[in-house]
Amino acid sequence: MTHSPPPGMPRARIPGPQQPPPPYPRIGAGLWRRCLGGGLALWVPAALVTYTTRNTALLPTLVLLGGFLVPVVFVLWAYERHGRDLGVSAVLGCFLAGGALGVLGAAVMESYLLHPSPGMFTGVALIEEAAKLGALVFALRRQPAVRGIRAGLVLGAAVGFGFAALESCGYAFAAVVSADGIDLRTLLETEILRGVLAPFGHGLWTAIAGGVLLAHRRPNGHFRLAAPVVGTWLGVSVLHALWDATHGIAIWLVTRLLSTGSAPELFAQGYIPRPSAAQEHLFTLFSVGGLMLVAALGIAWVRSLAHRDTSW
Repeated sequence: MTHSPPPGMPRARIPGPQQPPPPYPRIGAGLWRRCLGGGLALWVPAALVTYTTRNTALLPTLVLLGGFLVPVVFVLWAYERHGRDLGVSAVLGCFLAGGALGVLGAAVMESYLLHPSPGMFTGVALIEEAAKLGALVFALRRQPAVRGIRAGLVLGAAVGFGFAALESCGYAFAAVVSADGIDLRTLLETEILRGVLAPFGHGLWTAIAGGVLLAHRRPNGHFRLAAPVVGTWLGVSVLHALWDATHGIAIWLVTRLLSTGSAPELFAQGYIPRPSAAQEHLFTLFSVGGLMLVAALGIAWVRSLAHRDTSW
C-alpha cells in the first residue's frame, strides 16, 4: 500500500527519456533556392557599386560571391535531393578540402609535367581529373561506410564544384588585372560566363568519376583501381579536353569549311585574323554547339549511372 506524501513536501523529479541529438545539422527544404536568390541579391548590387565607384576594396567580395554562388547552390541541391543520409560533414569536407586539394594538386602537377604543345588540353584534363579523384579519396579515407553510386555522384560533385569555385575565383582575379589597370568589365563577363557554365563542367565530370569509384569501393573502405574506374577517368578526361578545346576546334572547323588560312596554325594561335561576318557566325555556332554537345554527353552519362542505383 502506498501513501501520498504530505502537502508541502518536495517531490523528486524523474527525468524523462532524452532524444539523442541528430548526427548532423538539419537543413530545411528549399535552402538552395534561398541561397541562389540571396546570392544574386548580393552579387548584383556589389557589381553595380564596384563598377560605379571603382572601389578596388570591393573586388574580393565580388570575386568570391561570383565564384562560389553557383557551385554552392548546386551542392546544396544535391545534398537536399540525394545526400541527406551522407551528412553535412562529408559533403562540406568534400567541397572545401577536396576542392582545395584538387586545385593545389593540379597546379603542382601541371607546372612540372606540362609544356605548351598541341596535346596540352589532354594533359590538363588528365591531371585535373586525377587530382580531383585523389582529393575525393583523401576526403573519404576515414569513412569506410561511404560507398555506392549515389554517394559517389553526390560527393564527387561536391569535390568538382569546390574545384570549380576556386578555379573561377582564380580566373576572375586574373581577368580583373590588365596592362591598362583594373578591368571590371572583363571580370564581370568572366564571372557570368563561368557561373552559367559551372553546372556542366567540373562538378558533372567528377560526379561521374566519383560514382564509379565508390561503386567499386571495398566493404572495408579500401579503394580499388579497377578497370571501370580507370576507364571512367579516361572518359571524363576526354570530355574535359573537348570542353577546353572547343574554342580551337570551332576555329579549325571554320577555316576548313571556308578554306581560309592554315587551320593548324590558326588552331594554335586561338583566333582568326580579320574574320568575316560568315566566319563569326560559324564560329559562334560551332563553339556554342560544341559546349552543348559535351554537356549533353555528360548529363546522359550521369543519368545512366543514377538509373543503376536502386536507392536513387
